[in-house]
Amino acid sequence: MIFRILLAVAGLLLLTVAADHLVLGASRLAHRLRIRPVVVGVVVIGLGTSAPELLVSGVAAARGDTSIALGNIAGSNILNLTMVLGVAALVAKVTVKSTVIYREARLAVGAVLLFGLLAWTGLTVVTGAVLLVAAAGALWLLIRWAGEGEATPLARDVVEHVEGENVAVVAPAGRAEPTQRQRLARWEPVRTVLGLVGVLAGAQLLVVNAAAIATDLGVPQLIIGMTLVAVGTSLPELVTTIQAQRQGESDLLVGNLFGSNLFNSLVGGAVIALAAPSGVPGTSVALVLVMGLAAVAAWILLRRSYSLTRPEGSVLLAAYVLTIPLLLST
Repeated sequence: MIFRILLAVAGLLLLTVAADHLVLGASRLAHRLRIRPVVVGVVVIGLGTSAPELLVSGVAAARGDTSIALGNIAGSNILNLTMVLGVAALVAKVTVKSTVIYREARLAVGAVLLFGLLAWTGLTVVTGAVLLVAAAGALWLLIRWAGEGEATPLARDVVEHVEGENVAVVAPAGRAEPTQRQRLARWEPVRTVLGLVGVLAGAQLLVVNAAAIATDLGVPQLIIGMTLVAVGTSLPELVTTIQAQRQGESDLLVGNLFGSNLFNSLVGGAVIALAAPSGVPGTSVALVLVMGLAAVAAWILLRRSYSLTRPEGSVLLAAYVLTIPLLLST
């Protein structure tokens, strides 16, 4: 049992580190291929940050462990907008722009509700195709919104993120010399491939051992997926959220959390539906209700005054704690 837990932790650590390199390598590569920064920001970085949840659920579904796959997506969605958002509000007051609440957040809530409805009825190839179409439509909207206006903040952030120190220095003869990072640019495709391999290997380690732990303990796989696996794959969001809040980037953290739920629900749901060998049976009403209510409640709290105070953050944390017994009874 202890060895299984150590292997699961090792898989989680590999998954987290490899996902960072996958996102960084893919975003730099896309930028150097002259793909628009807003596209890099929304598609490459946005989807890349959800890579742990997506690949863990995909690997679990392909192995036939559909309960772990569903539990991971649903558990991550609940965690993001209760525990993680609540912790952010405890660090400092969360203040957001109205456009984030009326556009990105509302779109994410709709995605969560759609996924919940389809998960309740059962995921098949047809529902997977529906989720894929919805994901494509959501991506189109996000890219359109992100690209509105000239020199959008997202575009500037992406350029800073992917270029970093890629500023040429001037040699004494007046000739520009490439920096070390520029000379190493040729290795970005290698970084991307190794990152993808690492994420897949980490996901495999985590899923195999999580399933074994569930069997040894006699605990349903859905519970392991909602707790051990979901908490593990959501840890990067928690760390990123705390860092963003300390830097006063509330819009960024709220957008990341709702965006993560959007990609988890639409892309993750589609991956589960299409990867499962014989479809996924419908999940419990309680799980769907908790997931949907968490998304709606977080959106309503933020929509009231475009902010989230410490008392409201405490309410979200308490809501997560109170839902655990309900989820464990499913």
